[in-house]
Amino acid sequence: MKKFNFGTKKWFGMTSLAAVLVLGACSSGGGSTTTGTDAANNSDSTSTQASIGAQVDHKIIGIDPGAGIMTATQKAIDDYGLSDWNLIEGSGAAMTATLDKAIKKEEPIIITGWTPHWMFAKYDLKYLEDPKKSYGDAEEIHTIARLGLQEDHPEAYQFLTNFEWTEEEMGEMMIAIQDGTSAEQAAADFVEAHPERVAEWTNGITPVDGETITLAFVAWDSEIASTNLVKYIMQEELGFTVKDLQVDAGPMWLGVAQGDADASLAAWLPLTHADYWNQYQDKIEDLGANMKGVKTGLVVPAYVDANSIEDLVDSK
Repeated sequence: MKKFNFGTKKWFGMTSLAAVLVLGACSSGGGSTTTGTDAANNSDSTSTQASIGAQVDHKIIGIDPGAGIMTATQKAIDDYGLSDWNLIEGSGAAMTATLDKAIKKEEPIIITGWTPHWMFAKYDLKYLEDPKKSYGDAEEIHTIARLGLQEDHPEAYQFLTNFEWTEEEMGEMMIAIQDGTSAEQAAADFVEAHPERVAEWTNGITPVDGETITLAFVAWDSEIASTNLVKYIMQEELGFTVKDLQVDAGPMWLGVAQGDADASLAAWLPLTHADYWNQYQDKIEDLGANMKGVKTGLVVPAYVDANSIEDLVDSK
């Protein structure tokens, strides 16, 4: 059984702390006088700009509560002493809708974000630096399988082991889906556009006759893309009948561990799904990364005057 090696990651620091300039009201010179009312108005107009926390009502817009990025964000809140901040639970769709609304008004907003994701292609966004490494470094998305899959369905096992694609390739499908193409059609279009990639993944595998495989996935845009692509290829090129099972992250891991699902392409390691890995690693098989160099963290529009999570700490 291949197991993910948590010890091979390199941790590197990123430091950035934005200065806050406090401007006091001043009187005009040349013998002119300033009334108390004028001084008060002048002080109001030149006083310190509201902190980023005040600008966003100390809210971080998150996704579904079972997601690993929500656990990591709560850790970041603790690590950076952001006791006044609230992590808002919701869904991926609600998060991106809130982001879109804020950007159209050019208002500040802070969200939980990850790449690959279509929103980075649509909007000008940036990650807040994370010098305390609450989110770790770049992660990988792994394919996990139930024990015994290799013996029961060797062709499926080999294909799932072979499958690995790039952020750019996944982005091609995600953007198509976001623009209104169905996930199934986006998968078919990708296969038509990239026959050489399909040939790499299916090389040497003999098609089967209708064997059934169940793939569990979390309804994140990245996993919708990868699961639908794999499903399409397994059905159209390799002769499988593929069932997809949409669940939250915890039930996804449990389903594979119990054998209710044969595999999943949605295991984020080493940090996002670390708790699930620690719980189920002896009951599943890690088939390796299907995507490398992915990332999670706090994300803001480029126009927001903050560059580090440390910038979210309110001045005392």
